[in-house]
Amino acid sequence: MTRQPRAGRGTTTDTQFWDERYRSRDRLFSGAPNGVLVTEVADLPPGQALDVGCGEGADALWLARRGWLVTAVDISRVALERAAAQAAGVTPNVAWARADLTTTAPPVGAFDLVSAQYFPLPRRPDHAALRSLLNAVAPGGTLLVVSHDLADLPPGDEFDPSSYYQPAEIAELLDATWTVLVNETRPRTTPPPAGTRHTHDTVLRAQRSL
Repeated sequence: MTRQPRAGRGTTTDTQFWDERYRSRDRLFSGAPNGVLVTEVADLPPGQALDVGCGEGADALWLARRGWLVTAVDISRVALERAAAQAAGVTPNVAWARADLTTTAPPVGAFDLVSAQYFPLPRRPDHAALRSLLNAVAPGGTLLVVSHDLADLPPGDEFDPSSYYQPAEIAELLDATWTVLVNETRPRTTPPPAGTRHTHDTVLRAQRSL
């Protein structure tokens, strides 16, 4: 899965860009949950989860089937409609919500898991949007942030990584109320997205103190 927009072709807050991107294919992503999510969350007891940039809903459905109560958020109405259709008759444990998390803060301390899988969160001087996501993690809860390894970007790629937070950078911004459990680059467990060279992921898993 890759959600990073190309420079000049749209941003995380460009609803039209994302709606058109989803409409460009019958299915934009594989329909399988992200491998890092499966690896890092399988041992966690289910609770309340926030799926940031849920897309067509594969991660949210995977969590819900394992007992999580999921709030799945995306800026694209098209993506949410597809996700809800996939969930129909399968699980009642997902609330699908259209929102721009760069401007609308989620509830403070409400989630035992906040998962951001390849979500291009724009960097801001005050870190307001990032801090709102961190603040959404409940005491004892888990933050899981995954991105593509920037070393896999081909020379001359139009994507400007300096415009978006990377997991290692987020780790540096965490204060003493957090324990970093994973902060590493690792090989992907699934093939790279079509048309890309993304063979490695950068992963941050951190736990908020009780």
